[in-house]
Amino acid sequence: MGSLWILAIVPVIALIFASVNFRQVVVLDEGTEKMQHIAKAIRIGASAFVNHELKVLTIYGIFIALALGIVVEWYVGAAFVMGAFMSALAGYIGMKIATYANVRVSNKARTEKSIGKTLKVAFQGGSVMGLSVSGLALLGLFLVYIIFGNWLGQLSAENLVIKVNWLGINYIPFTMTVSGYALGCSIIAMFDRVGGGIYTKAADMGADLVGKTELALPEDDARNPATIADNVGDDVGDVAGLGADLLESYVGAVISSIVLILYTHFLLGPQNFSYDSTMRLTYYPILFISLGLISSMIGILYIILKKPSNDPHRDLNISLMTSAFLTVILTFFLSFFYLRGISITEFQNIGFRLGYFSPWLAAFIGIVDGIFMGLIAEYYTNDAYHPTKELSEFAKGGSAIVITKGLALGMESVLLPVFLLMLGILVSFEIAGLYGVAMAALGMLSFVATTVSVDSYGPIADNAGGISEMAKLPPEVREITDKLDSVGNTTAAIGKGFAIGSAALAALALFASFIYSQAGPGDGGVGHLENILILNMIDSRTIAGAIFGAALPFFFSSFLINAVVNAANKMVDEVRRQFREIPGLMEGTTDPDYERCIRISSEGSLSQIKFPALIATLTPIISGFLLGPNFVGGLLIGTTLSGVMLAIFTANSGGAWDNAKKRIEAGGVEGEGKGTDAHKAAVVGDTVGDPLKDTVGPSLDILIKIMAVTSLITVSIFKVYHLF
Repeated sequence: MGSLWILAIVPVIALIFASVNFRQVVVLDEGTEKMQHIAKAIRIGASAFVNHELKVLTIYGIFIALALGIVVEWYVGAAFVMGAFMSALAGYIGMKIATYANVRVSNKARTEKSIGKTLKVAFQGGSVMGLSVSGLALLGLFLVYIIFGNWLGQLSAENLVIKVNWLGINYIPFTMTVSGYALGCSIIAMFDRVGGGIYTKAADMGADLVGKTELALPEDDARNPATIADNVGDDVGDVAGLGADLLESYVGAVISSIVLILYTHFLLGPQNFSYDSTMRLTYYPILFISLGLISSMIGILYIILKKPSNDPHRDLNISLMTSAFLTVILTFFLSFFYLRGISITEFQNIGFRLGYFSPWLAAFIGIVDGIFMGLIAEYYTNDAYHPTKELSEFAKGGSAIVITKGLALGMESVLLPVFLLMLGILVSFEIAGLYGVAMAALGMLSFVATTVSVDSYGPIADNAGGISEMAKLPPEVREITDKLDSVGNTTAAIGKGFAIGSAALAALALFASFIYSQAGPGDGGVGHLENILILNMIDSRTIAGAIFGAALPFFFSSFLINAVVNAANKMVDEVRRQFREIPGLMEGTTDPDYERCIRISSEGSLSQIKFPALIATLTPIISGFLLGPNFVGGLLIGTTLSGVMLAIFTANSGGAWDNAKKRIEAGGVEGEGKGTDAHKAAVVGDTVGDPLKDTVGPSLDILIKIMAVTSLITVSIFKVYHLF
């Protein structure tokens, strides 16, 4: 597989590109002394939080790695550590660039008064996160292939059989290794997403509820004690957390296709599906995303090198669509030249109806599906379209009306994306079987470097706006950063469509692997097909598992919302206390105590980040040991279905409330503006939506995949050892 070694340099180039962008951003001027002082406070707060979070993660990571090494094999624990390290490093880099880029974006808007030049700085900062996510994830995957697959021989013909360890656990070595890598990425993503989400939304809610609704202060007013914590939250939640989240989705999509094809080889046997053909389809996913990363670098360069324009939305869409289009073209040629060695009979045996173009076409369907899911999300959340326009008009009726209307909007928005998912599953399965479903998920995320770059630039621009307000820069500076932030919210909808859609498709492929892994070792490397788990939905354990699994995302979401609300309640009390007790604070003659608000957000998030990860990992394990694989199979079905619905609903309701508020602030509702009753009602709606769109929704994607991977790793144990 000579092409593997050639393309292994792609993630290295991406990381070099990221470091160049990092340096080019950091050398820019930070602006006035006041701007530098505010930026330093944000930087210190973000670093303190992430460093403490990493200490907690290290303790849990070591424990999980040791458990995997002892219970399964040492190399599973080692792969877990690799995945955790790559994910944690990506999040850390994202936090760093966000805290350096924010003030430089603000200063560029101050000195140049150009939205195009300011966009370039914000996007270049976001691209560091995007390239790091894709580069580190892919580099880790290449290392897994090279070290475990080639050097340790896990991808040799003699090792593509079921092995049994000292506990009687049976598995294919490489499938367990890549699953360990995926689990490492997922666990870190859960901690980063949950911790960052609780932090940022506690601060945001506290700042808005007192500052905007009670005291009628402007957004990010320096007198508001929660403003620094709010801006820190953007960096640790919306940049670092986002990066770890999409890295986990990216790896999960790759792993699902790899595990599936190896189990297919095991079940069919080498006489029906040769070793060489298996290897081609095992390497195909990482070769596919390597070309996607090349396409992404070209799309990112388009923004950085082009002449600045005054239409950031158009520029970002061109960057994204260029990356998608080039990915489709390059991977077409990959499929044509790389998969031609597989015979027609073998293609038929594994369900490929269109020969060597089958996985490529399935991935293309995933790309199209993800784009349309994103466009639907944009339709429901962008204030340029009817649903959010109507929502902003309903704010005139008060808080209860705008909240009720937003809930209905979010519920309505679930149907079309799920319909697209349904079509995507049916068509990709018809074209290339379950491997095609996995490739559809992979297609959605194949150009994730550009997607994350576009997503990450928005919070950086938002931070820049906060610094502009606190440093009392001219109003036109804030207008530029607000425009960039608004465009970022819109383009981020496509990223959320990809994340949610790929989570559902990857979970389905992992679920199929969970089913196949029950076959048990057979003669000549062929599995016992009669031992495959058959899930009958009228079986008591399966339906009981599905019902319980469907309830789990609601319990999981309630915990996250409670964590945000509890911390936000403390934040509200603290902000009120400071305005009540600190003389001259309201007049602006005294500085607030920012540090206490930062501490409240930090303590509120760090004390709550463990339990969601325990829910995701322990639920399938405990369920399996108590009630066996049929119950866990139903559990995965129920969790995936309700989790996907909730993720779409929460993301779109929250996004619509946010943009309805911004439409009123921008004068889009006749007779209304900042400080009016309609605006205050919209702020309340936005506050309700904050934990939904930025904490609950993104975390549900991770919950689905962690449960699927954990079940896949542990099913060999609890299918034998269960109480009932």
